[in-house]
Amino acid sequence: MKPVHVNAIPEPWSYNPSKWSQRLRIAFIAAIPTIIAIYMGLYQWRLIDSVWDPVFGNQSMKVLDSNVSHWITSLVRLPDSILGSLAYLGDIIFALAGSTRRWFDRPWLVVVFGLDVIPLGIVSATLIFMQGAVVGSWCFLCLVTAVFSLILVVLAYDEVWSSCIFLYRVHKRSKSFSVFWNTFWGRPSLIAHEIAAEMSQKIDSEG
Repeated sequence: MKPVHVNAIPEPWSYNPSKWSQRLRIAFIAAIPTIIAIYMGLYQWRLIDSVWDPVFGNQSMKVLDSNVSHWITSLVRLPDSILGSLAYLGDIIFALAGSTRRWFDRPWLVVVFGLDVIPLGIVSATLIFMQGAVVGSWCFLCLVTAVFSLILVVLAYDEVWSSCIFLYRVHKRSKSFSVFWNTFWGRPSLIAHEIAAEMSQKIDSEG
């Protein structure tokens, strides 16, 4: 059984979405909102006196001190900004974990990565963009992190899509939940190997 090339390109892309250059870009971009969220969290913890905002001025502090923010803090015992920084940190960790073949040999890792980036990113961005209507104030740095969240969604979906196609085809061909489940957790099988090989007929020269 010939192994699938480490830089194999999965359908439907012209590049390997699991390649290091792709994932390092995601990790670097996620690091920016991580730092911003930690900075805003320091204000919510009262470790700094104010938050820089070149557009809306004191409105940022009104958002960070709003009833919505305090409600979230009462639920999770952490300021919402620190909660956001942990989510972005998760993006970094999951982006860097695994090999360039993880779209088929570690699907669970790609799915968890997708769940951290895509739905949470969309929900986070939506809530932040709604802050003007709910809180009545705007937070410049919050809006910046929301934009980064949407950028991360765009950059991450291709790898998640390839893993989902791979898992779907494994389930369809095997008609066995146990084979599907084992494949999801990265346990090898002949069917999973055949489908990975079928999906990757080209090699990404960039690696």
